[in-house]
Amino acid sequence: MTAFSPRTVAQPAFASQMRALALGSLLALIALGLAWELWLAPTGSGWLALKVLPLLLPLPGLWRNRLYTYRWVTLFVWPYFIEGAVRAASDKGLGAGLGLIEAALCLLLFLACTLHVRARLRLGPP
Repeated sequence: MTAFSPRTVAQPAFASQMRALALGSLLALIALGLAWELWLAPTGSGWLALKVLPLLLPLPGLWRNRLYTYRWVTLFVWPYFIEGAVRAASDKGLGAGLGLIEAALCLLLFLACTLHVRARLRLGPP
């Protein structure tokens, strides 16, 4: 592959797009978790809103574009996906819809992080 290959030119733009998508989906997941447990469909006293605290851990690493953070976030997101899928299947009304949105945001975060790592390692987009 030469230095002027379209694939090598497009990679930085693609990686930055995936970075923006990862940051956006993580922030949306935090906002959804807080809104869900505090206002939209609270399940108790509001203590379940603390579940978003671990989601704050990857924010500095994603913001600083640390490759290692993108790698471990792909494993870190699955408990939130499972919660969303279970609540989408078991809750009724607004809770089911919010669970579906949570699961979709988790999948989006996973995909963005995975594609970002691929682009940074010069494997390119699929």
